[in-house]
Amino acid sequence: MATSMQKLVGVSQEDDEEEMEMDVKEEDDEDEENGEKQIAAQMMIGVDEVKPSTSSSDQFQYQPQLQEQVSNQSGGGGARRSRPLEEKERTKLRERHRRAITARILAGLRRHGNYNLRVRADINDVIAALAREAGWVVLPDGTTFPSRSQSSPAAGTSAGMTSSSSQMVSQQIPPPPATLQGVSSGYRTTVEYNACRMKGVFMPTPSPYDLSSTAPAQSLGVVADGGEQTERLPLIAGSTQVINDKQIIGLPTKLPERDFAGTPYVPVYVMLPLGVINMKCELADPDGLLKQLRVLKSINVDGVMVDCWWGIVEAHAPQEYNRNGYQRLFQMVRELKLKLQVVMSFHECGGNVGDDVCIPLPHWVAEIGRSNPEIFFTDREGRRNPECLSWGIDKERVLRGRTAVEVYFDYMRSFRVEFDEFFEDGIISMVEVGLGPCGELRYPSCPVKHGWRYPGIGEFQCYDQYMLKSLRKAAEMRGHSFWARGPDNAGSYNSQPHETGFFCDGGDYDGYYGRFFLNWYSQVLLNHGDRVLSLAKLAFDGTCITAKLPGIHWWYKAASHAAELTAGYYNPCNRDGYTAIATMLQKHGAALSFSCAEHHILEQQDHLREALADPRGLVWQVLNAAWDVSIPIASENAFLCHDRVGYNTILDNVKPVNDPDGRHFSSFTYHRLSPLLMERQNFMEFERFVKRMHGEAVLDPQV
Repeated sequence: MATSMQKLVGVSQEDDEEEMEMDVKEEDDEDEENGEKQIAAQMMIGVDEVKPSTSSSDQFQYQPQLQEQVSNQSGGGGARRSRPLEEKERTKLRERHRRAITARILAGLRRHGNYNLRVRADINDVIAALAREAGWVVLPDGTTFPSRSQSSPAAGTSAGMTSSSSQMVSQQIPPPPATLQGVSSGYRTTVEYNACRMKGVFMPTPSPYDLSSTAPAQSLGVVADGGEQTERLPLIAGSTQVINDKQIIGLPTKLPERDFAGTPYVPVYVMLPLGVINMKCELADPDGLLKQLRVLKSINVDGVMVDCWWGIVEAHAPQEYNRNGYQRLFQMVRELKLKLQVVMSFHECGGNVGDDVCIPLPHWVAEIGRSNPEIFFTDREGRRNPECLSWGIDKERVLRGRTAVEVYFDYMRSFRVEFDEFFEDGIISMVEVGLGPCGELRYPSCPVKHGWRYPGIGEFQCYDQYMLKSLRKAAEMRGHSFWARGPDNAGSYNSQPHETGFFCDGGDYDGYYGRFFLNWYSQVLLNHGDRVLSLAKLAFDGTCITAKLPGIHWWYKAASHAAELTAGYYNPCNRDGYTAIATMLQKHGAALSFSCAEHHILEQQDHLREALADPRGLVWQVLNAAWDVSIPIASENAFLCHDRVGYNTILDNVKPVNDPDGRHFSSFTYHRLSPLLMERQNFMEFERFVKRMHGEAVLDPQV
C-alpha cells in the first residue's frame, strides 16, 4: 500500500514557501511575507510529506518529537531564502500544474464516482477514499491496514469459508468515504441511521469487534448540540478527532462482512403493492407500475409476487370470476421477461399491520355470514372474525351448496385454466396457497380489531358451532365428553402466561385435559392445510406450491409457548410443534414460506426480554424442521428493510454460513415495492443486496 501511495504522492515535496499554496492560499501569502512555515514529519513509513499549518477547524495534536523537529528546522530559514529565483519559479509552475490535475481528478470523482470529498480535498483524501473502497481501513491519523476480509485467503467462495469468516460482522453500514476528513459515521442501527439522516447529527454506536486484541479502549460521552452528554460509548484509543469543538469517534469506515461471491444463486422477487389491482379488477396505475418494473428489471430482479384476491376476482356471485386486471399485469411482466409468484389470497385485507387498503371477502360470502355468522372464527366471548372462513366449515355445505374446500378448489382450478399459457411458459414459477389469516397457516388468535396488542398471548379461536362440533366428537372418541369445551382459565388477548392458570409454569396446558385440547386444536390446523394443499397440488400440477408460516417469537422462552399455542402450533418446551407441519408439506411436495424474522429490527430489547421472545431460536427450529424432511424454504422479510444491517441479516439467514450440507433458501421475496424503496439511496442498497443474493461480487457503493 505504501508503494502505491508513493506513486500517487510522488517524491517528497520541496521545503519552501510556495509549496504551501496547495492547501490554503491565504496561509501561503502569509508564509511568503513572513518566511516561516511548519515542516511536516514522517506520517507513514517511506513517505515524507509537508504538514500545513493548522487552522481553527483542524486542531490536530502533534507529538512532542514533531514539534522539536519543526523548531529545529525553522532556524535554517536563511538557507531556504538563498535558493535561486529560477528554482522558485520552476517550483511554482510545477505546483500550478499539479493542482490543475488534482482539481480535474477531484471533479471527476465527485461527479461520476459518488465520492463525498470536501471542497478543498487534497491528495490524501483521494488516497484514503480509494483505499477504503479497495477494502482497507484508514484511521483519521493516517494509519492504514488491511481489513479482516482481505486477510482471509479463501474469501469469495462458499467452499472456502473458514471458521474465521463466520465471525465476520455482517450487520454494519459502511459510511461514505472521506466524510468529515476521514472520520467514520459510525455503526448505526436502522433507527439510528434514519435519525442521523433526518437530523444531520453524528450518532456513533459501539463497534462489535476490536481492531486488535491489544488495543486499549476507553469510554467517551458524545456531546449533543445542547451540551448534554447523551451516551457513553467505547472508544478506540488514539482515534479521536476534534471537529467543530465536538468529540467525534474516528472509527474504521469499512467493516469486514461476509463475502457472498460464488455462493449459490437465490432468486429475488419483489412483492407488489396490496392495491396494485383495484376493486374493479383493473390495474390502478399501469404506467407507473411499468416504469417501476423496468427499474427492477434493470438490476436483475428475478420477478414479482402479487396477491390474487378472492374478494376481487369472485366478488359478486359464486364461480363468476373477473381477472381482467391480472391478465394485463401478467402480460406486462412477461414482456419484461420477469417471472411471477402468485398468492391465492382467500382472506380479507385491512385491519392488520401493514395493510394500506381494504379488500373484504366476496360480497356473496358476506351475505351468507350475516345470516349464519358461525362460518367465521369465534373467540370465547362470541366475537366473530370475518378475516377468513372458519376451518370448521371445510366439509360443511354452507356456501351456496358448496363446502369451503370446494370453493377454494374451484377458484384455483379456474385460475390455472385461464392462465395456462403463463404456466406452460414458466412465467408463473410458484403459487402460494392462502391457508388462513394473512394467508398464513394459523388461527387468527391475535386480531388487532379485537384489542390485541403485542406481546399478548392471544385467545383460542374455536367457539363457532362447527369447531365446537368437532371438539365434542374428539372428546367423545377419547371417552371424556366433559372435555368438549375450551379452557376457562386461558386469560384474554393481552394476558401474559404467568397471569393465567392454563399457560403458567406447571399450568393446565401440560395436564391431561390440556394435552387433549391442544392436540385437537393443532390437529384441526394440520387437517385444514392437508386438505387444501392436496387440492392445490391437483390444480397446479407441475408448478411449485408453498404454504406460509408466521414467526410468533414472543413467549418462546416461556415453558408453555403460549402465543404459539393459541395460534395453533403445539410447541411447548417439551414438544416439537413444527415437525408435523413440515411432514405434511413434504407429503404434498410443497415448499415452506417463512419470514426471516429480522431480529435486528426488534430494537426494543427490554420488550423482548419482558416477552421472553427468541426470534433467532424460533427461526432455526422451523428451518431445521423443514430441512430434516428436505422441503424447499422460501422466505420474505417480516419488517420494512432499506439498510445494510437488515439486508445482511437476511443474507445470513438465507445463506447460512458453514452449513455442512450447503443448505440455503430456494427464493426470497422482498416485502414490498414502494416509493421509499425507489429512493436513490435505498435502491442502491437494494441493488447491492440483489447481487449478493445472486452470488455476485460487489464493490461497496460509496454513499
